[in-house]
Amino acid sequence: MRTDVARAPYAEDMCGRFVVARVGSELASVLHAEIVPDDLPSPSFNIAPTAQATIVLDSAKTEPPTRRLASARWGLVPAWAKDPSAGARAFNARSEEAAEKPTFRDALVSRRAVIPASGYYEWQGATGDKTPHFIRPENGEPLFFAGLYEWWKDPSRPVDDPGRWLLTFTILTRSAVGGLAEIHDRMPLMIDAEYADVWLDPTTEYPADLLDAVADAAPSVVDTLTWFSVGSAVGNVRNDDPSLIEPA
Repeated sequence: MRTDVARAPYAEDMCGRFVVARVGSELASVLHAEIVPDDLPSPSFNIAPTAQATIVLDSAKTEPPTRRLASARWGLVPAWAKDPSAGARAFNARSEEAAEKPTFRDALVSRRAVIPASGYYEWQGATGDKTPHFIRPENGEPLFFAGLYEWWKDPSRPVDDPGRWLLTFTILTRSAVGGLAEIHDRMPLMIDAEYADVWLDPTTEYPADLLDAVADAAPSVVDTLTWFSVGSAVGNVRNDDPSLIEPA
């Protein structure tokens, strides 16, 4: 998906832009989060890779795990990476390959996240002549993407520096189904309430099987979506206002 006006370096991936219009306590009540920090990102109508976004995770440091909202950078940086630039291309993870890919397989075992969104953008058409579409739940409720998260430690920072730890995430994708396949051949892996709790639970066994179950259930979420073309302004990441999601 596009990250600037002139070109679409992420056009083969999905998804690369999304919208979060509801934040903080509004999301906490829907997702039953117990911890809501004060530093969550503001609403945004044009979130692109490397930007901060709100994710939901169940912390394994408590028993039982504690659900919380957290601000994370989009683009997963594995713990073994030499520097955070590794996340620039890892904003998506193909669900069919996540269990085998070194960048994602450890996170799939115990660091699964849900990424709430109001909707997302996708471009349809031949290279150089693409039409952006906004895709959202028809009932206006939040949409939830299945994702993974990682903590990366910056060895150049002091041990007591809060900025030493960088929280990052990726959005899982799958083959597009239904009418979405006419826009793009990939789509985010969408998760419903039935699987959200077990997906977030870091103690869940057989994560590869769980991933398959979530993927099998995703088409039912697609049936609740609507979409329409929007203006080209969304192609510039500097644009960020509600007019981006108005029908063209």
